[in-house]
Amino acid sequence: QVQLVESGGGSVQAGGSLRLSCAASGYRYSRNCMGWFRQAPGKEREGVAAISAAYGITNYADSVKGRFTVAQDNAKNTVYLQMSSLVPEDTAMYYCAAKYGGSCLSFAAYNRWGQGTQVTVSS
Repeated sequence: QVQLVESGGGSVQAGGSLRLSCAASGYRYSRNCMGWFRQAPGKEREGVAAISAAYGITNYADSVKGRFTVAQDNAKNTVYLQMSSLVPEDTAMYYCAAKYGGSCLSFAAYNRWGQGTQVTVSS
């Protein structure tokens, strides 16, 4: 049973930072792409960042480049999203996701999802 469990969300003022964590279990983490997505109220879910578990290749949405960093600890089967210079537009539910195979440079075809963690940025 694949499980992805996010943590680290919360409320922060604009300009602040948060680090999200996603602990993965139940499958061979090293063969997957791990992604972070977000969904704000009334908006579609969008891909934010992704990383190749095997090679560490990363991909970012244009809206977060230079502010967010995705990283991983393969020994702990955990992926992180370090978010800095947060703005109110970053407010959303953030989800960790995984897919086996395919390009980690694409946010498509993720089929394993965590329950989400809320990030709220106030101005």
